[in-house]
Amino acid sequence: MLTDSTPPLHVRGVVLPEEVERDIWITGDHLSFERVPDAITIADRGWIIPGLVDAHCHIGIGPNGPISDIASARELAIQDRDAGVLAIRDAGSPIEYAELDHDPRLPRLVRAGQHLAPPKRYLPKLAIECEPAELAVQATRQARAGNGWIKLVGDWIDRSLGDLAPTYDDATFAAAVDAAHAACARVAVHTFSQAALPGLIAAGVDSIEHGTGLSEDLIGLMAQRQIALVPTLTNIDNFPHYAQEGQAKFPRYAEHMRALHQRFPDVVASAYAAGVPIFVGTDAGSVVSHGLAAAEILRLHEVGMSTADALAAGSWKARQWLGFSGIAEGGLADLVVYGCDPRLDLRVLRAPERIVLRGRVVR
Repeated sequence: MLTDSTPPLHVRGVVLPEEVERDIWITGDHLSFERVPDAITIADRGWIIPGLVDAHCHIGIGPNGPISDIASARELAIQDRDAGVLAIRDAGSPIEYAELDHDPRLPRLVRAGQHLAPPKRYLPKLAIECEPAELAVQATRQARAGNGWIKLVGDWIDRSLGDLAPTYDDATFAAAVDAAHAACARVAVHTFSQAALPGLIAAGVDSIEHGTGLSEDLIGLMAQRQIALVPTLTNIDNFPHYAQEGQAKFPRYAEHMRALHQRFPDVVASAYAAGVPIFVGTDAGSVVSHGLAAAEILRLHEVGMSTADALAAGSWKARQWLGFSGIAEGGLADLVVYGCDPRLDLRVLRAPERIVLRGRVVR
């Protein structure tokens, strides 16, 4: 149960990634390595990280599609929190909920506003549908509606072709990226296929979401420009199902989706080897349940990331990427304590012993 953090709290354990055993005192929403009198000890052993991160999550989308009320969004965020996720990048929501940004019960929240896509080229009721001439204007609006990001739909099935295809031309994408950057927002782009990627990477997007169509040359450009990849392997596992659903009407699309699914582990491994920044994202919402960040970290390890790097991609490095501190003097009071070193067995991440969020004990 979530409880107040007063009086001050005390935790002792091995802090990762530094591997230093130390005492941490928590006063309000701040950490300190200096003793605080009368603090209550809530853990005196274990391995401590600043919490997990889901960098591609949708708390505005439930199992049955878009939700319509803030209370439901809050409950989905709590599911993530109770699994040790203390920071979320909501990569597109059909409803606005700025009031959740500073809710003390919820993970730190970075929002990308609403998806941007052409008319009838994305999932119903999720995106703001805009013609090419409108995209840059809408990118500016969504930059203001979010709090640091926007979300472009870079490709989707084109029913006239019977296969995946870019949603806009390169010049339109570039204008939208420039508009978002001018409004001080970063740009995340959904892509499954190959065709949209060269223009998007050239336009200077900040993250590629999914990225199943990436080639070696594009991976090299991403590494050079430090464009992040959020592979969402948890969702990509559903590609065979999506292919089967589309087989009768769109056989070309179905074959393409199966091929993308089959090659994707090698794509992620190549991106990792090339030095592309990779971060954990589950694509929670709709067919993917919330609270699966630990499972996504395990998947990254399975496709070739070291245990330490997979953990960093879903914890301290992801927090830094989103603008949140790790465990540091004066840092934000977010931490999770595990009974064993998660770098030795990532399955430990499924069983946090203590969770402290914004200076309050969750568990």
